[in-house]
Amino acid sequence: MEITTLLILLAALVVILIGAETFTNALEHLGERLKISEGVTGSVFAAVGTALPETMVPVVAILSTAATQTVREEVGVGAILGAPLMLSTLSLFLMATFAAQKRGWGDELHPERSGLHRDLTWFLGAFILSTVAIFVPHDFVLVRGLIGGALVTMYFIYLMLTVRASSKLVADGHATSAEEPLFLVRVFGRIGLRENMAAVLAQLALGLVMIIAGAHGFVHGVESLSAALGISALVLSLLIVPVATELPEKVNSIIWIRRRKDTLAFGNITGAMVFQGTLLPALGILLTPWEFRREVFAGLILTIVASTYLLLMLRRGTLRPAHLVFNGLCYGAYLITVLA
Repeated sequence: MEITTLLILLAALVVILIGAETFTNALEHLGERLKISEGVTGSVFAAVGTALPETMVPVVAILSTAATQTVREEVGVGAILGAPLMLSTLSLFLMATFAAQKRGWGDELHPERSGLHRDLTWFLGAFILSTVAIFVPHDFVLVRGLIGGALVTMYFIYLMLTVRASSKLVADGHATSAEEPLFLVRVFGRIGLRENMAAVLAQLALGLVMIIAGAHGFVHGVESLSAALGISALVLSLLIVPVATELPEKVNSIIWIRRRKDTLAFGNITGAMVFQGTLLPALGILLTPWEFRREVFAGLILTIVASTYLLLMLRRGTLRPAHLVFNGLCYGAYLITVLA
């Protein structure tokens, strides 16, 4: 039974990751065609694309009829909270580790400061609001609805501010360029398919369908595995879903930072934090028992601590790989808290 469950989870993850790669590749070509800056591509396009696997798991879990309601809600809440936690701690630490191997622990990092500051500020505002929401009683429907609506509004304001800053960055020579050919053209180019907007949009749709299908299978797999191991679906989703579905996609940040493309590297992570720290908690607040639990509260607090620390280091001046060791320690503290 356990082997079958693991195979189902593995197959679902493979489908999710292939779909995400397909989607991200199309997004890069879309950014190039629209003449968008690296900052927008990293913080919006690449961030949203690489965050889609983690995003679709809670969406499918909460809204589908797969598994029991309790399992669906626990998978949803765990996936919603697990991604920002992993991004603000483990992802930044791993990025710094690979940067240090190439550039040294004391080498200065040079992300575009205004964009990184904007990402972290909006994320922290939204995530602190999400933390407050766990103390709002369920029968305060209006208050919870207002908080959910505020989080959605915050993301769209953030989007407008980010896109508005794009034109100056493009003028300064930071326009996006796709490094890989469009996958559909690579596969079907011999039969006459050419790269155009229709092909880009078709690949976007294909990637999204694969992600949704994989996420649906993942929910079934988590339910079976949690029952077999005697571990709650919440804990499994907090620890497994983010690492399995999102961390592989953050290899982009590792590649970029080793090539000294620090703006793209940081934007890929912090942009995903804003995306997943606003829209998904809004869904959780409105449709799940978004309430105080030790695992939930610990994840919220450590995510805020790690993100605040990075913002303070940015404001302080020089940012180096060694500074991000603290973020890795925050993830270790969370593992001890949950598994102890």
